[in-house]
Amino acid sequence: MKTCATIIAVRYLVTAKVKPGKVEALERAIEDGTLGTGSIAGDEYLRNMGEARELEDGRVQWVEVCYCWTPLAEERPYWEKYFALLKVQDAHARSPHGNKGASLPFALNILKTQRRKRISRELR
Repeated sequence: MKTCATIIAVRYLVTAKVKPGKVEALERAIEDGTLGTGSIAGDEYLRNMGEARELEDGRVQWVEVCYCWTPLAEERPYWEKYFALLKVQDAHARSPHGNKGASLPFALNILKTQRRKRISRELR
């Protein structure tokens, strides 16, 4: 098990593809609750898979909450048992307006943008 220095929670959008021959093993680990056994992240693996989305091309995406300086330092070995991790990117939107140090999750940023547009239309 890798240890990591604790920092504030960072959300990452993970895009991965199940490795050939690993679909059944992954399904079994999810069904019997053993996915991520031994990790300090505990049930996060099962929660992640419960919220994951399969894309049309077979890739899978989920948002991973990580507390390590290195993205997925703890989780990577557990995921790489079943997945080829294709992309791990910051899941916080960075707005070019306002406080450049501030960040919002994608969904909140989208909702705020939609609200601003609606208010702007109402004021016209």
